[in-house]
Amino acid sequence: MNSHKDLIVWQKAMSLVEDMYSLTKGFPEEEKYGFTAQLRRASVSIPSNISEGAARNGKKEFEHFLYIGLGSVAEVETQLHNITEIRRMIQGLIGHLISDKD
Repeated sequence: MNSHKDLIVWQKAMSLVEDMYSLTKGFPEEEKYGFTAQLRRASVSIPSNISEGAARNGKKEFEHFLYIGLGSVAEVETQLHNITEIRRMIQGLIGHLISDKD
C-alpha cells in the first residue's frame, strides 16, 4: 500500500461521506446542529480514522484507528436504522389513514 487512498475501504468511506452530506442537505433547518451534524461528523470520522491509522508507525496503531472507524460506522448505521424504522412507521400510518377513508 502506497497510501491510504489506495485502500478500497477508504474510497468507499469517502463515498459514504458524500452520500451523507447529500442526504442531510434535505433535513430540516432545525436539525442543522443536531442530527445533521451528528451524521456528518460520524461519517467523516470513518475515512479520517482509516487515513490517520495508515499514517501511523506500525500495524498495532493502524488497527487501533480502524477500531475507532468501526465505532463510527456503528454510529451511522444506528442513525440510519432509526430513520428507516421511522419511515416505515409513517408509511404504515399513512396506509392506515387511507384505508380508514374507504
